[in-house]
Amino acid sequence: MTAPARLVLFDVDGTLVDSQASIVAAMRAAFAALSVPAPERAAILAIVGLSLDHAIARLVPDAPRGRQAALVAAYKEAFHAARLTPEARAASPLYDGARAVLDDLAGRPGLVLGVATGKSRRGLEALIEMHGLAGLFATVQVADDHPSKPHPSMVLAAMAETGTAPARAVMIGDTSFDMQMAAAAGVPGIGVGWGYHPPEALRAHGARLIDSFAELPAALAALWEVPA
Repeated sequence: MTAPARLVLFDVDGTLVDSQASIVAAMRAAFAALSVPAPERAAILAIVGLSLDHAIARLVPDAPRGRQAALVAAYKEAFHAARLTPEARAASPLYDGARAVLDDLAGRPGLVLGVATGKSRRGLEALIEMHGLAGLFATVQVADDHPSKPHPSMVLAAMAETGTAPARAVMIGDTSFDMQMAAAAGVPGIGVGWGYHPPEALRAHGARLIDSFAELPAALAALWEVPA
């Protein structure tokens, strides 16, 4: 009898891809388009992972909803325009070792990969095409279809699509939103030390922590008590 699948879910921005330059530039362009003072870089990176409307609401909580909606639209326009430039790939590179580990894990029997991201479907599809990642992910959960992280909807949907039990799933992410989402879905989390939230924020939610992609296979083996 074939063993049930194990599911490795990845966040994208700050976990697989270092997209901070693209995100900060698009956010600044959006605020400039509406003549609104842009938030500090640290404030922008702190909201990465949230769905865009929630992110904008956190950055300008006192702004009228109409102004927040206009900033969301301006950000989407700026980000999309930047994706069409020759510099787009350089502005959102894969982290060191990411591709090799993704290929390794995707080739292991009984292991399926997925994505749970605050990006839009259009944004994620552009990124997957940019980095040649098509076919690696058995399940893709995006902001268009779910409440914002840390709501567990993305993780629950990914498990349902792949027929995976919580004990056989794991969420890999760089923010406290990812770890809170995993916990809310009853799934363990592994935090990465190279992303946009400080490691202590991830540990505060009970996450194991890795400092490089090379450490991920061993961390998964330890989590599930199987050979690396």
